[in-house]
Amino acid sequence: MAAQTDRVVAELTAKGVDVVRVVFPDLMGTERSKELLVEQLPAAVGRGVAFCRAVYHTSPLGDTVPVPGGLDAGLPDIDLVPDLDTLAVVPWEPGVATCIGDQRGGGESPRAVLRRVVDGLAEAGQVPVVGPELEYYLCVPDGAGFTPYSPEPGNVYVSGTRGDPGLHLIRTIRQLRDFGLGVLGGNHEYFPGQFEINLGHSEAVDAADRAFRFKAAVKDLARRDGQLATFMAKPFNDHGASGFHVHVSLVDAAGANLGADESSPHGISPLLRHALAGVLRHAPALTALTNPTVNSYKRFGPDTLAPWLIDWGLDNRSAMVRVPPDRGAGARIEVRLPDASANPYLVNAGVLAAMRLGIEDGLEPPEPLEGYGYDAARAAVLPMSLTAALDALDADAELQSLLGKEFVTSYSVLKRAEIARFEQWVTDWEFREYAYHI
Repeated sequence: MAAQTDRVVAELTAKGVDVVRVVFPDLMGTERSKELLVEQLPAAVGRGVAFCRAVYHTSPLGDTVPVPGGLDAGLPDIDLVPDLDTLAVVPWEPGVATCIGDQRGGGESPRAVLRRVVDGLAEAGQVPVVGPELEYYLCVPDGAGFTPYSPEPGNVYVSGTRGDPGLHLIRTIRQLRDFGLGVLGGNHEYFPGQFEINLGHSEAVDAADRAFRFKAAVKDLARRDGQLATFMAKPFNDHGASGFHVHVSLVDAAGANLGADESSPHGISPLLRHALAGVLRHAPALTALTNPTVNSYKRFGPDTLAPWLIDWGLDNRSAMVRVPPDRGAGARIEVRLPDASANPYLVNAGVLAAMRLGIEDGLEPPEPLEGYGYDAARAAVLPMSLTAALDALDADAELQSLLGKEFVTSYSVLKRAEIARFEQWVTDWEFREYAYHI
């Protein structure tokens, strides 16, 4: 390790890099970080970089939520060890490189939670491969707050300056490519200011690393232009929501797709069928991770092209789980449940844990959805609030056992505090609805 670190320092110095930013995801998936001078990297790899553990439990507005082991323990430290395999030079920030830190001992670290699930699948000879698709809104200041960039309607899947007069998308995908995020491409989405950028598939931890970095990078690049990029599930009443779809396959150690079986119904193997059924079985609890904010549940509903029911279909985008038409080496499921606000590590961990449980229990899915969905007579409705989703997670002992009790406890406390803050806040809707007439 010492030899590798010395080599890395020499290579960075030769490239003119003198600062290394050590980053990690909190429970929300927000990037937290410290900046080190490059000569301090060997010491950081040896002893770790100290952070207050309560950073995991800090709300978006900076409140420290009293999660057990945080405030009540006197705000102790955790140590993050730089993972040199994730080191990357930041193309738009001269002299800066970044690397992801691993919490020593794991604990409630989202990256450690995912690793535990991946390691459990590896024991059965299954290697998960994930391809993330993320949507976001680009917003511009309007004096009172922010409004969607390029507000003209109808610019669905268009290129160039139509719908994107500042060429935000082209400039962003080039920067993200140079950052090593495995970008495939992107497009303007259905609503004004909404974009989607697709990342290539890779092993589950690497895919989460890239999605985590992608979200932080897009927000950073927008801020540099005086704009706001938001991965909030539904930021505007009159526009659609932003999703975070994950394509998941299982391969063996040699890379052969374990979901491919032309002799089985629909051309997918019993193993992938059981995995799909596991996602359906554990969907209520899974929703707490894939749809993690109060705002997330404004995305759900009939006729939204977002999930509403716990169902699956063959190449059917109105279902919660879609099986794309590819077979053979491309056999996979697309889980359309997560929204863009979700933590990529927890999305992957939750989906893979549910898949593992489905495989181990030999679960079978119902018949696939045919035609346009959203008929509640045909399938169960997803939790329609964060409270209901957290209740389902707290009740799902099987899923908890794979994710880790310490993590689930911390996550549940953090999220229930968010709900309490929201329920005590007077909204503009309430004032508009009641103030004049009551």
